[in-house]
Amino acid sequence: MVTLPQPSGGFRWVQLPAGVALICEALEPLAGHLFTSRAWRLGDRTADSSDGWLEVARALQVGVNQVRRLRQVHEADAVTYKKGERGPEIPQADIVLTDDPTLAIVVQTADCIPILIVDRRTSSVAAAHAGWRGLAAHVPHVAVEKMAAEFDSRREDLVVAIGPAIGACCYEVGADVRERFAQARFSPAALARWFHPGPLTLPANPPMRSLLPERRQDRWFFDGWTCAREQLESAGVPRAQIFSADLCTGSHEPFFCSYRRDGAVAGRMAAVIRPRPSRR
Repeated sequence: MVTLPQPSGGFRWVQLPAGVALICEALEPLAGHLFTSRAWRLGDRTADSSDGWLEVARALQVGVNQVRRLRQVHEADAVTYKKGERGPEIPQADIVLTDDPTLAIVVQTADCIPILIVDRRTSSVAAAHAGWRGLAAHVPHVAVEKMAAEFDSRREDLVVAIGPAIGACCYEVGADVRERFAQARFSPAALARWFHPGPLTLPANPPMRSLLPERRQDRWFFDGWTCAREQLESAGVPRAQIFSADLCTGSHEPFFCSYRRDGAVAGRMAAVIRPRPSRR
């Protein structure tokens, strides 16, 4: 029997018909949601994607036509689906928001950071996709600002879950990536926290098998988890209301899709959330 990798204390695995998935315990009473694993049909690059989305829809108890997907482009554009408004079919964006409990909104990842947000006062929700380009474009901060603008969300009412993504144990990047963050006017102190000269030792996340043992000049190991958390905090979300699974997609081949590890044949995982009916 294969042992599931253990997420941080704020998350737990659940067994669903399509496979195992992660949920965030703080979000559970506020919004239907989950982070799928490689076992789901979307995790197989050769599978029929329509069947994969049907599995996601069933897990969130909506019709497959009520799953709102994005054409993700590694930027910080957002789209909003409000109650009673149809909205675009598959828009080009990396952030999606809704207050409609008949809809489930979703982002796809295969190393990038999936972020799910719920407003515990209004029950509105958001999903965001942030690779290093998205983080350099301030996606976490933009998602919080959009919640405030679209649904009058108060930052102190937001609860956030950060799902599995490639960690600084495995994610080696070039000097050009670090320079992009410097150009985006993140502070030198922030860059020092997010970029490391060698891989971080993370007990729950062993180095992926393809990681080269020797260190190369002008290469860095990027800590996207810390970058995302700190952007959320700077946007006003209380630290105690930000939860991260702290599981590396590159480390755990049987359980997570990873583009860095597997290349073009890598499947995808979904981070999906659905509002519960408002209590207001």
